[in-house]
Amino acid sequence: MFPSTLLGTGENWTMMKTISVTEYLNYETGKFSKSKGIGVFGNDAKNTNIPPEVWRYYLLTSRPEASDTLFTWTDLQAKLNSELLNNLGNFINRVLSFIAKPAGAGYDSIIPDAPGAESHPSTSELAEKTSKRVEQYLDAMEKVKLKQGLKSAMGISSDGNAYLQESEFWKLYKEDPVSCAIVIKTSVGLVYLLTCLLEPFMPSFSNEVQRQLNLSPEENLSFSDGKGEIVKAKTPWDFLPAGHKIGRPTPLFEELKDENVSEHRKKYAGSQAERRSQEVADAEAMKIANQLKSTTLSEGGSKKEQKKQSGNSKSKAAEAEVSIVKLDIRVGLIRKAEKHPDADSLYVEEIDVGEEAPRTVVSGLVKYIPLEEMQNRKVCVLCNLKPVAMRGIKSHAMVLAASSDDHTKVELVEPPADAAVGERVTFAGHSGEPEASLSGKSKVWEKLAADLHSNGELVACYKDVPFTTSAGVCKVKTLANAEIR
Repeated sequence: MFPSTLLGTGENWTMMKTISVTEYLNYETGKFSKSKGIGVFGNDAKNTNIPPEVWRYYLLTSRPEASDTLFTWTDLQAKLNSELLNNLGNFINRVLSFIAKPAGAGYDSIIPDAPGAESHPSTSELAEKTSKRVEQYLDAMEKVKLKQGLKSAMGISSDGNAYLQESEFWKLYKEDPVSCAIVIKTSVGLVYLLTCLLEPFMPSFSNEVQRQLNLSPEENLSFSDGKGEIVKAKTPWDFLPAGHKIGRPTPLFEELKDENVSEHRKKYAGSQAERRSQEVADAEAMKIANQLKSTTLSEGGSKKEQKKQSGNSKSKAAEAEVSIVKLDIRVGLIRKAEKHPDADSLYVEEIDVGEEAPRTVVSGLVKYIPLEEMQNRKVCVLCNLKPVAMRGIKSHAMVLAASSDDHTKVELVEPPADAAVGERVTFAGHSGEPEASLSGKSKVWEKLAADLHSNGELVACYKDVPFTTSAGVCKVKTLANAEIR
């Protein structure tokens, strides 16, 4: 419709030549859903106090250009702390801070001259790398491959960091001032280049760095292929003139700490109903705990009555404490499966759950799943049930599966293909460590199993919270709204 409209005007518009489409960005717990309160939205992102440039960078690196991608808080933390703070921010701050040091320790905020830079070995090598990365960047941006364009730009920062470190510029300042000036002038040229290349992705970041460089945002570099300007990338030491005075350097990014990640994950995980339910459960548990703490036995009360009251309180507290995290559910890989030698309806599997040796597991799946389909596939495994002997072979875990109402069809709960073997399956809004071994008396498994099911989108859930791994949610193939055992 839009190109047709442009043609219909009869005017000389620039016509569309590339269509950029994407797949879906999913959330830790499945799909984003504003109606259910699942995920982080505009107002939520603002309330986290995480800067806009961090959100822009993370979402663009996670852009689902070829397949669905997954938003996770730990991934956002890793990209901020590792790529933005330790790579990009560290490179820029080291360069500008050194230039800003007073004479005798730095350059008193004045960019030094760098004669002979083109013949300096490590500098000419860096220039070749930079030129290739700029070409890759321009090609990717022309094709609207934004992730690749951003990756190429960030590669320049990585190259700059390595160049700085290998040069040991802090030693060169005293021992070889000419080489030091070449390294610093080339590096500050890369800083300027980065502000230009990253401006489409993080405009506020670029404006801030250009302010620290004491440059106008309108002075961006141009790399027009038609004008033959790409060749400029081979001389990064020429991007900024000698004698230019920079501004005051300040840190560009702040670390995102583990406690902040946990807080955000808890706050924005699950549906609004689940959040309210969890808040009610937490409040009830706190109420019971406070009652236990403040309860004092009256002097006149009988021992029998005291014991009864104490038992009731403990029972209520224990009930409030039953949580899905008590289950040690892991991603397992069936290394080998074979028929049980003494039972026609049972398989015996050797399952890798991230331990030194695979666990032996006995499953009643023979009449539901062919033996060949049991080989080398990833499954969800409950690892902290007490071992049970089944027809002479002890089973040390349980494979989770969904079954139809009439129990005529059974399907395995499957983690994503990229999920790591041995990683724990998590449930948003629920934190803690699993029990080492589930007690038969406490009936923890029986109580929690009643709320395990697949939903209408075939996602395995505890209540309405998906089974989640670092690679995404766990699913069944076709059985919707089925119980999982």
